[in-house]
Amino acid sequence: MSTIVNTTDANFAADVLQSDLPVLVDFWATWCGPCKAIAPVLEDLAGEYDGKLRIVKVDVTQCEQSASDYNIRNIPALMVFKNGQPVATQIGAVPRSKLTAFIDQNL
Repeated sequence: MSTIVNTTDANFAADVLQSDLPVLVDFWATWCGPCKAIAPVLEDLAGEYDGKLRIVKVDVTQCEQSASDYNIRNIPALMVFKNGQPVATQIGAVPRSKLTAFIDQNL
């Protein structure tokens, strides 16, 4: 099963922008209830999409630069990156079905 990577501002480029696979970035915070609600869903999806997608978490309270670079104002914010570029964003905690549809249409 694939694991979710917790990245930092220093590692964001290596973990996300230089990834060979598309990357789903979860901008979140420890104090965010909806962020905690979707965490188990993301854990499941990491295994389901292993080899097709990487899931990387960015704690916005510790990684202010990365959050600022992508204008993250509301969390959870899920952003799909392909070839180092953001291609789609989903704001808020959404049901698993909506999350998989969002991923599938952006892979």
